[in-house]
Amino acid sequence: MELDPFDLKILAHLQSDSSVTLTELADAICLSRNACWRRVQRLEAEGIIRKRVALLDRDRLGRSGTVFVSIRTNDHSEEWTTKFIRAVGRVPQVVEAYRMSGDVDYLLKVIVADIREFDRVYQALIHEIGLSDVNSSFAMECLKETTAVPLVCA
Repeated sequence: MELDPFDLKILAHLQSDSSVTLTELADAICLSRNACWRRVQRLEAEGIIRKRVALLDRDRLGRSGTVFVSIRTNDHSEEWTTKFIRAVGRVPQVVEAYRMSGDVDYLLKVIVADIREFDRVYQALIHEIGLSDVNSSFAMECLKETTAVPLVCA
């Protein structure tokens, strides 16, 4: 799908505040309300806007621990990978999971309240999957965090 500058402005505004009214959005990007609405509908229909969510304050919810878990495996079979994906999907504390290139096969981002909770997550994963080469790194401080996708004008 070809995106023009108006589409990119809509996406930028919605990434910063998806609760903005349609009138406010249309005014901000200098389009009529109807034209703006049609564009938003098209962006949603094309799957560029997947969903709209509320971003929560992890510290206020007692979930300030971030752990990055590097996993190496010798088993790259489809069966093992399917089992791994299912196991990771069942753990709500795992908020991101990636298959990697390089020295690490998989990287997990885990959000927990404290080290005890992380140990429970870790024990559940190694019990269910039988991981052998796992390295966990606890984030000391978040220097930058965003959910915004970088948008580049064509």
